[in-house]
Amino acid sequence: MSNHEDSHTERLTRLVSGALHPPRGFGRILVALTFGAMVHAIFAAAVLAMISAMFFGMSRNFGTVPWPFAALTNAALVLQFPVVHSLLLTGRGSRLLSYLVPGKYGATLATTTYAIIASIQLLVLFVFWTPSGIIWWRAEGAAFYAIVCAYAAAWLLLIKASFDAGAEVQSGALGWMSLLQNIKPRFPGMPTTGLFRFIRQPIYVAFALTLWTVPVWTPDQLALAATLTVYCLAAPKLKERRFKKRYGSRFLAYQRKVPYAVPAFPNRRKNV
Repeated sequence: MSNHEDSHTERLTRLVSGALHPPRGFGRILVALTFGAMVHAIFAAAVLAMISAMFFGMSRNFGTVPWPFAALTNAALVLQFPVVHSLLLTGRGSRLLSYLVPGKYGATLATTTYAIIASIQLLVLFVFWTPSGIIWWRAEGAAFYAIVCAYAAAWLLLIKASFDAGAEVQSGALGWMSLLQNIKPRFPGMPTTGLFRFIRQPIYVAFALTLWTVPVWTPDQLALAATLTVYCLAAPKLKERRFKKRYGSRFLAYQRKVPYAVPAFPNRRKNV
């Protein structure tokens, strides 16, 4: 056998051996990349569904449940998000997230799993809502453009607040990126910069603003906005309890200094 044939045989042997015995850590990397692609695809779909559905006042969704039963299904759709979302943030919920992915990667992927579940919840809500078919008001002319600008600004505020809080956590990237690097997930510190300098809950406030700055108003949009606004005002109380346990006196000092949801601008008296 010639040297050329020997070399070719060796390369073929290495390829077959590599296929049968992938490099160490290949399975972990594959799982990480699969979850990364999954969470970001579902997350993007959920955000686009939210933006589109609320822009039209929840009047162009794909639910087909006959009325009056649609009222019950719509109520279930809007309530399932805050209920499950909040329960998964409790101690028991966090432990459950670690077990939802079988095998040894469940704990590392917990934040990614949480983001996948939340995104699916939002996608189901905004896609399968059954419209009432009633439109109370639709902005036109200059009012339309002004409201669209306000709607876009509310979404930009939400994006900004999410980045200030730690985009890797909010988007679900923390879990799969930690697994990819084979390290333990490390949460960002207590957010105090950016929009968090003015209010303690900018994410919830910005999300509430997206609910009320839409150019089309229907009974559907009002029900959605009212329910989720209550959630945006109440749910952060649970979050702040967790922060008190995690950060102690540091959070208490921040809490005394920074308002909950409405910025407090100091009065500046002009010298007479």
